Amino acid sequence: MTTTPVTEPSPRRRRSIQWHRARLQDSWMETRTARTLVFDVPGWPGHDAGQHVDVKLTADDGYSAQRSYSIASVPNSSRVELTVQAASGGEVSPYLVHDMRPGDELALRGPIGGWLRWIADLEEPVLLVAGGAGIVPLMAMLRQRNHAGSSAPFHLVYSARTPDHLFYANELHSIGQNVSGVIIDRLYSRSGLPDDPRPAGHLRPADIPEANSTAHGAPRVYVCGPSEFVEHATQILAGRGHLPAAVRTERFGPSGG
Repeated sequence: MTTTPVTEPSPRRRRSIQWHRARLQDSWMETRTARTLVFDVPGWPGHDAGQHVDVKLTADDGYSAQRSYSIASVPNSSRVELTVQAASGGEVSPYLVHDMRPGDELALRGPIGGWLRWIADLEEPVLLVAGGAGIVPLMAMLRQRNHAGSSAPFHLVYSARTPDHLFYANELHSIGQNVSGVIIDRLYSRSGLPDDPRPAGHLRPADIPEANSTAHGAPRVYVCGPSEFVEHATQILAGRGHLPAAVRTERFGPSGG
């Protein structure tokens, strides 16, 4: 069994992490409880796919709340897209999903993170494993791959509760149909489509390709999702021959939203 050595992407820039004022320019709902928000961020230094930002809201009385969200967009000079899932009882996410209006502003700090990161200079195959809202940073990688014209083989395994819980459904369908070198598998844990040959259920070993299953060599693997999903996925990956050194994970849990 062989595996592709993991080569660290070289930092493309050294920069301090600063707070910026971000103005909401556009938005749309991805599901009934998740919204993509497009911010104009003057002075934004740029980012790499997979990085995240801190968002801070401050009330009139000075009380503030801060949360971290993954960036969904490709690097851009001044625009940053976030896709946020509303958390029941949360302090920040319900405002972002249901109440924030174009022209409203907030404080945003970033980009942050160098571990779960993909740049177009990397040519090795990539396996993306997403659970629920964990699709967001992995979608940024897929978008960056296509935006940069990379030929790196990509395989996305995306688990959602039902088809109504899928983020980026139309875009993923279009990429899967029209972009060479990209495989997209959508899985449903609770209920799927009537003609879905895969019975609904949690991630299974058969859902994950073996490490040596392609002619391109073992892939670099990125996993993102709730903590239980990530734990389960990494166990399956090990059983399918993926070495721990080739697997990069990011997980999230209850944070108050």
